[in-house]
Amino acid sequence: MTIKKVRVIGSGLIGTSIGLGLAAKKISVEMVDIDTKAQKLAQDLVGASVDGKSDLTIFALPSSALKSVLNAEFELNPESKFIDIGSVKTKPVLEVQESSIPVFRFCPTHPMAGREVGGAESARGDLFEGRPWILSTKGVDEDVVEAAKELVELLGAKAFNVETGEHDRAVALISHLPQLVVSLLAKQLTSAEATWLELSGAGLRDSTRIAESDPQLWSEIISLNREEILPFLKIFSDDLQAIIGDLEDPGAVKSGAEKLIAQGNAGRSRIPGKHGGVARNYTLLPVVIEDKPGQLGLLFNECANAKVNIEDLTIEHTPGQFTGLITLSLSSSDAKTLHKHLLECGWNVHSPR
Repeated sequence: MTIKKVRVIGSGLIGTSIGLGLAAKKISVEMVDIDTKAQKLAQDLVGASVDGKSDLTIFALPSSALKSVLNAEFELNPESKFIDIGSVKTKPVLEVQESSIPVFRFCPTHPMAGREVGGAESARGDLFEGRPWILSTKGVDEDVVEAAKELVELLGAKAFNVETGEHDRAVALISHLPQLVVSLLAKQLTSAEATWLELSGAGLRDSTRIAESDPQLWSEIISLNREEILPFLKIFSDDLQAIIGDLEDPGAVKSGAEKLIAQGNAGRSRIPGKHGGVARNYTLLPVVIEDKPGQLGLLFNECANAKVNIEDLTIEHTPGQFTGLITLSLSSSDAKTLHKHLLECGWNVHSPR
């Protein structure tokens, strides 16, 4: 099938990002929200919607509100195909089974993408580019599955077929547990001396990034998936008690810490790399640039001229400082090529490492 019109119920970050991505593909999108201001902002962002029935209805609202809209949406558009994008999959299926929507016309889905900030104003049309998008297709009509797959493809994501129970267990480990652990870590900073926090570097900022997440949204997610989160949290607690025990024993602290860090290395190495490929260790290329407009753009132009692919970058700059440090992540061969090119062009570039 070819999707021509989509109705998105929920005008928050995910719903509006879906709308923006589809609008960029010239697909008509109707944004709906109980908050009329949020709905108007989202609709203004994605553009006007043409009249007519939607090919696909997407429930992009909090899980607690899903049940209240199911019957009305089916009555309005009974020929539509229906999907949701919630973080937990078991509960939506049960609620659809109790609604007017035939369960075989509903495909549970979950895009593994987001931001720490919410709302339509934070939406991005490229939010799903290269990201996994889970589909639970068991018992779902083929045309509904194809519509869901088409949506994923249109938004640049990668579809994974994972059934509902396995999905909830998986996200408990890879998403919900990290949120709890990081929030607990960031909580420790609330009583820290302000002067201590001024000393913090990129490591603390990177490791606590998701602690800025929406408390109301996450309290709902954690409540819905508590049974799947608890076993992982108990394992985490056992490991935490083990390292506490090592720290209390001067003879065990060094070996215990070394073992823990090594196990952490091993766990992180299992996270797939870009586009779902094997994780890669990149070569880092430090470049010192002047703190003035256009420098970063010029650097990217030189990367294009050297025909190298930048996999990632970090920026370190202290307010009031006249220079900044850009650290580029590249393959080993690209790092050597770019290092040579930038030196010849007069850039303040340092040896790859």
